[in-house]
Amino acid sequence: MAGATARTEDGGMNTLHIEHAITEFGVWKAAFDRFAEMRRDAGVRRHRIAQPVDDAHYVLVDLDFATAEEARKFLGFLQTSVWNTGNAPALVGQPQTRILELADEYSES
Repeated sequence: MAGATARTEDGGMNTLHIEHAITEFGVWKAAFDRFAEMRRDAGVRRHRIAQPVDDAHYVLVDLDFATAEEARKFLGFLQTSVWNTGNAPALVGQPQTRILELADEYSES
């Protein structure tokens, strides 16, 4: 089937999925951008940022890694060095996170 991708034997792509409330997107995005080099060095292959259409004070972030271990390590970095240290000025409350493994994907070609 064209455009479909099934789970690979090694698990394929692993995504650190993060959701949290924010005070202001511009302030949050500037802080996010300051960590670009750290994301790259940690193995982030791609990131996606989304917001609900009805809530400008909430973000969903997907960071893609080759392995779940890379995702776990970066999550640990975020928890100890960013979220709990004042390095996340627009963050409201505690982020909700999950590490996801791609099970199936389809894209219209």
